Amino acid sequence: MAAILLVAFVASDCEPLASFAQKMRTAYDLICLGGDGPQDLGAERVMNGSGPIPPADALAESIAAAAAGYSVIAFPATMAGKDLAPRVAALLDLPMVSDVMSVESPKSFLRPMFAGNVTAKVEVDSERFIVSVRATAFQSVNRGGSSAASAFAMPSEGATKRVSVDEKAGGRPDLTQARVVVSGGRPLKDAETFEKLIGGLADALGGAAGATRAAVDSGIAANELQVGQTGKIVAPELYIAAGISGSTQHMAGMKDSKVIVAINTDDDAPIFEI
Repeated sequence: MAAILLVAFVASDCEPLASFAQKMRTAYDLICLGGDGPQDLGAERVMNGSGPIPPADALAESIAAAAAGYSVIAFPATMAGKDLAPRVAALLDLPMVSDVMSVESPKSFLRPMFAGNVTAKVEVDSERFIVSVRATAFQSVNRGGSSAASAFAMPSEGATKRVSVDEKAGGRPDLTQARVVVSGGRPLKDAETFEKLIGGLADALGGAAGATRAAVDSGIAANELQVGQTGKIVAPELYIAAGISGSTQHMAGMKDSKVIVAINTDDDAPIFEI
């Protein structure tokens, strides 16, 4: 059996997880709960789920059972991963390292602390452990081969029930995968202005729209657009921050962008420090 089990929710989670596993230099298997897990990422086995992904409380026991025999169980450090990974760690009574951004050795990792202002080196004193992986830090993966594919039995829903799913249709790329991200803050004033200016510029550049927590809390932007420590972590080639002062929490989510453009009338805004 492989030493590492990678647990992805959607196909886009798979490549960063495989990159992490390759840096661990040991064999790995992959579960893709949403199905369509790539078979050329070097995994020995790819197990695909089907149908809607159940809530974390229902998934945890199934993943814990599937993890038997693996030394390391890795999840993406997304909102879904942050919900599921600690539950599995608790069920298996295993230590967990969250938000891994670098592999120093098979038991030593770098992770951010204090909203990214400090990088900690964490060493695990256990033969088995769980990690969550920051996707933006693991972009390089060696492709090749063809993994054996099989089905992963999806559990029924547990105590938490899915009542409905409300999604807004749109043609913009996923925020965490986009080459260009245009984000706006509270000075945009209302949802109509936000969509016209931020959404319009994002569309013109073929990018995604993002927002600060203040803009989301004010009802200016949708929750799924939030970038930051309590939102999504992004590292696009170009990040345009319009009307964003640059709180520590927001900058923790975008400071690794290759080029950052700040549009702000306040010369002393913290965002200009980066």
